[in-house]
Amino acid sequence: MASITLLSLAPAATFLHLPASTASSSPHFAAIPRSLAGRRALLLRARAPRRVTVVCSAAAAAEASEAEPVEKFRLDNLSPQKGARRKPKRKGRGISAGQGASCGFGMRGQKSRSGPGVRRGFEGGQMPLYRRLPKLRGIAGGMHIGLPKYVPFNLRDIVQGGFKDGDEISLESLKSRGLINPSGRERKLPLKILGDGDLSVKLNIKAGAFSSAAKEKLEAAGCTLTVLPKRKKWLPAAYVKNQARAEEYFSKKKGGAVESDEATT
Repeated sequence: MASITLLSLAPAATFLHLPASTASSSPHFAAIPRSLAGRRALLLRARAPRRVTVVCSAAAAAEASEAEPVEKFRLDNLSPQKGARRKPKRKGRGISAGQGASCGFGMRGQKSRSGPGVRRGFEGGQMPLYRRLPKLRGIAGGMHIGLPKYVPFNLRDIVQGGFKDGDEISLESLKSRGLINPSGRERKLPLKILGDGDLSVKLNIKAGAFSSAAKEKLEAAGCTLTVLPKRKKWLPAAYVKNQARAEEYFSKKKGGAVESDEATT
């Protein structure tokens, strides 16, 4: 039996499913009941092979979307989103197009001519902003003068580390105990002992540098201090060879001058 579904357009969404009446004057539509005579109603046409269902709420729409099978992406159904592809602006195609005469570059001037135009930061010949601003020293100005040159470690940190007499302190031993954890650029920096705190244990300390206060306190405590050599900067072989020849030349010249002075005296 054919059937129809009535959708009420009232604020509260309602569904009404009515069987098709065989005694109706028209074979295609069902009669509207008197209960809905005073309200706006949408009468859907009935089809014999299937039932028509109208969704009028978000929950019902979600259920309907979940029930439908999801279509997979294929090469024949791929297409850009709506609004993602826009037609390019047609310049120089007449005054009525909006960009016809000068194409948005103005009438005269350097910026309207062909060529590279004005370089970045140029202000027409006056002193540009990047030259008017004061320059900062150190790391704030982008120079290496403000970058740290050592990994600092104070005497109070040595006391908290629980070292005993005869223990060796170096960059590797501090890393293994977890007392320091240099990262980034600091991993290649040497260790420097600072004099904040007091120490009464005799230790063997190897570091790249010692502050004057730390050196005095450690020597008074009887510690052994070893200054590690700095890592040599890489230099080209030709430069090193020329430096050696220059040192040899000036040493000979200085020795010859000393011998001549002794002979004259």
